[in-house]
Amino acid sequence: MPANAVDRLAAEISKLAGSDVELERPHDPSHGDYATNVALRTAPAHRRSPREFAAELAQQVSQLPDVERAEVAGPGFVNLWLEPRWYVEALGEMDDAYGGGFAQPHQRIQVELVSANPVAPLTVGSARNGAYGDSVARLLRFAGHQVEEEYYFNNAGRQIDLFRASVEARRRGDEPPEGGYVGEYVAGIAASTGDPVEAMLGEIRREVAEFRVPVDTWRLQAEIEQAIPEVLPQLDTYEADGTLWARTSAHGDDKDRPLVRSEDGSYLYFAADVAYVRDKLERGFDIAIYVLGADHHGYVARLKAAAAMLGYDPERVEALIYQLVHVTERGAAKKMSKRRGDVVFLSELLEKIGVDAARWYLVSRGHDQTIEIDVDLAAERTQKNPVYYVQYAHARIAGILRNAEKKPDTAAGFVDPLERELIKRLAEFPSVVAEATARRAPHAVPIYAIRVADDFHRFYHDLRVVGSDAEEFRLALCAATQNVIARCLDLIGVDAPERM
Repeated sequence: MPANAVDRLAAEISKLAGSDVELERPHDPSHGDYATNVALRTAPAHRRSPREFAAELAQQVSQLPDVERAEVAGPGFVNLWLEPRWYVEALGEMDDAYGGGFAQPHQRIQVELVSANPVAPLTVGSARNGAYGDSVARLLRFAGHQVEEEYYFNNAGRQIDLFRASVEARRRGDEPPEGGYVGEYVAGIAASTGDPVEAMLGEIRREVAEFRVPVDTWRLQAEIEQAIPEVLPQLDTYEADGTLWARTSAHGDDKDRPLVRSEDGSYLYFAADVAYVRDKLERGFDIAIYVLGADHHGYVARLKAAAAMLGYDPERVEALIYQLVHVTERGAAKKMSKRRGDVVFLSELLEKIGVDAARWYLVSRGHDQTIEIDVDLAAERTQKNPVYYVQYAHARIAGILRNAEKKPDTAAGFVDPLERELIKRLAEFPSVVAEATARRAPHAVPIYAIRVADDFHRFYHDLRVVGSDAEEFRLALCAATQNVIARCLDLIGVDAPERM
């Protein structure tokens, strides 16, 4: 059975129309509570004109118990007006678990996120990786999947050696090697004793936790590389130009990938990539999701090719590519260079705007769009700042419920138009979450949360809650709105404060 009131209504109309029906909210409320274009889409199959079929369907839909009336509009739309009891029943479903648990079948899914090399503290670019990946994981978990979040430390190779050499040079008071790492953070690591890479690993673990990214497992490249000799014989390979190559072009990649230099037997990057793909899938994950930066577009095909060569379904591997982050302050853009030390680090961003604003802004756009964070706006505690605006709606509702003497109760007769609009907005939540999960698109959640806050503020501005004749019903509506806002904020790693 469909999980919410909108889906159930659509299912009833689908039976009458003989085709799947999607209900949409008209932009103009005078055009009805919901509308469908099913008559336009399917009229030829019924050998009728769209308006003729729409009129027949509207007459049938009008007989449904939850429909007050149905009318034909335009070339063949069917507009619906619903009975107050539909709103009462819809509101009654909006408990703490509302909108979740819809995944079928339930799967074991790994989301590998951040995975920045331990040669510097996390940057705002790595922070977008973490915020985006963790929000995808939260959506999948809310849907009902078993999800594990993993961080892959590249703790081997030339960049790691260069970082160690840079820190050791600073400790001796020498200049760093050519192309080495500089900046205040290098001086800070140099002031401590022990392996600088281990120190940086510890710092990154602390930063990830502070940023509310609950990493479940940590993998080290040095450990993965130990499995490479066992993995290579499973691949379709050949030798050319003094190198062992994987024939990835036979499995959807745009070209073959090098694995091993024959002259010294040293492994190239793709050898570790293949071993890591096997490591993930052998642990029993149905889907392995990589969250990768904009410079990794070529990785998607090669990772799928690696899975195929190892005998796995390549569709079990997903790669989510996100674009760059630009930070502006006082109208000026911050420069980004990890080695020069003038990069914007996550710690600096959190110091200026806090975790809530950082998490919000880093998932506020689709992953295929560049993000620009205006530090001055993000730090504001005013309603011009969207995260503050949504949090304020949650806190205001908490205050209403805290001060009310009566208890929420959905029993009601007439439903005010503003109440209808807010309930319809809340009724969108299951479909918003389901689509965001399927598309791995968490940015839909803050966009929706703003709309919920907008509708709530209009409702609260024009309708009295405490002390009104409909107090119990309106308290129930406030409680449902609070639950939905809190869930939206949690899905993107933002707190839902009770007081502001």
